[in-house]
Amino acid sequence: MTAKQKAQARNHPKKGSTIKVEPIKTREDIDKIRVLLRDKPRDLALFDIGINTNLRAVDLTRLTIGQVRYLHVGDDLVLKESKTGKHRRITVNERVYLAARNLLDTMPPDPPDDALLFQGKKTMGQKPLTTSYINMLVKGWCKQVGLKGNYGAHTLRKTFGFVHRKFHCTPIVDLMEMFNHSSQRQTLDYLCIQPEEIRNHYLKVI
Repeated sequence: MTAKQKAQARNHPKKGSTIKVEPIKTREDIDKIRVLLRDKPRDLALFDIGINTNLRAVDLTRLTIGQVRYLHVGDDLVLKESKTGKHRRITVNERVYLAARNLLDTMPPDPPDDALLFQGKKTMGQKPLTTSYINMLVKGWCKQVGLKGNYGAHTLRKTFGFVHRKFHCTPIVDLMEMFNHSSQRQTLDYLCIQPEEIRNHYLKVI
């Protein structure tokens, strides 16, 4: 197996297997990545939209310019999920709006609506970035800011949920709905929260 094939195998596990990646757990580390990407508008927009929408990497990479160019804060971004085939409705917050606007401002005037929002240098918006490529980007960002652990494309989606739970106190039942999970336990485990909370309970002295 070549190095490229091994990388693809890591990023696309066999059915029934999983790759555990972690969320980014502090605002400080999130801000460090933003500083790292401040001169890379595409990557910064990918990061900010990823951690503010809980979209899977494959759905992020297929966003088109027409889906975001007319949106304002409070509007709904509507798309069909690649994995489930279900339609998702996501309310645009200020961070998503600014990320999209700043990226669009770097593009030539009046790009076509059907062009991809996140464009590769060679394909010019005609072919989506691959999940493997997003995986490599996220791993690189986390490594450069000194994060220890396993990170990848799914880190963006998990960070959304972790921050909502830990810092915004978003109810688990609402997060279940956002992630389309069937139980609270599934959501807590997915966000790498339940094991940490249980461990902290054991440390309490009675």
